[in-house]
Amino acid sequence: MPIDPSKLSRLSRAKYRASNLFLRTVIGGIGFVPYRWRVPGMGWLVSTLAPLVGFDKRVRANLKLTCPELSDTEITRLCREVSNNAGRTLIELYAGKPFLERAYAATISGPGLKTLDAARAEGRPVILVTGHFGNYDAARSNLIGRGHKMGALYRRMANPYFNEHYVRSIERIGKPMFEQGRRGMMEMVRHLKAGGIIAIVADLHSHGGKNIDFFGKPAVTSIVPAELALKYKAAMIPIYATRQENGLDFEISVHEEIPHTDAVTMTQAVCTDLEALIRQNMGQWFWIHRRWKPFEPQERAKEDVSD
Repeated sequence: MPIDPSKLSRLSRAKYRASNLFLRTVIGGIGFVPYRWRVPGMGWLVSTLAPLVGFDKRVRANLKLTCPELSDTEITRLCREVSNNAGRTLIELYAGKPFLERAYAATISGPGLKTLDAARAEGRPVILVTGHFGNYDAARSNLIGRGHKMGALYRRMANPYFNEHYVRSIERIGKPMFEQGRRGMMEMVRHLKAGGIIAIVADLHSHGGKNIDFFGKPAVTSIVPAELALKYKAAMIPIYATRQENGLDFEISVHEEIPHTDAVTMTQAVCTDLEALIRQNMGQWFWIHRRWKPFEPQERAKEDVSD
């Protein structure tokens, strides 16, 4: 999707403007509701609309593909839970201070925390890998609140009008932000080479990636994070924020560092680690994504991991 809206057709521009207006109106309106009601309210709204906008269809298809042992009752329950978590995550992103306070107060533990602190003390680069699970921005916010300055890689939204609003919101959590693409990759590599921390959401379909086993099925996954870790001797550490029973708070877990072997093996280790966590909390992963698209070989530009 072109960054410049002028390159879109009139019809596309009209659709994107209408969508942006609707989303901004909903987000702005619900922002007047107290946080403790706003978050579950948005969860309910998205869960209610999910069957109409195609979310349920996508969730059902993904679960049927990867978890055929689940009953229809279990799948229906997960459809509601997945969309509810997605709605909560969306409105938390735009909540500002109330969300940050919850993220800062979250308990954080795990063997990777000691590795992270050691790497910081040594000036060693760190790549934090996470997934669309719970609310991944809660983990980033927590570490930034603890004094860990970090950059984050994000994928630009298809709607160019809403994307501007989205970027401003995620930048309020912390900077720098690197847009996925050649320019963003070069900026991110410079940050990493200087001994910085970067955070990458590593569970999306990635053109030019490799087929990696995920829930027993091949899922095209970028191996660039692992390649960067190997090239710049960075610690590669999985980190996740699990939503708690009250739906508002989080528990952050920093898993063991991924051993340096080769890029495919390391990427598989990340996916295996995430899968184990998802199986404990099936409703907190974004089963809405088209994670298991067909593999389409594509040569990646050399600049992906260049200086």
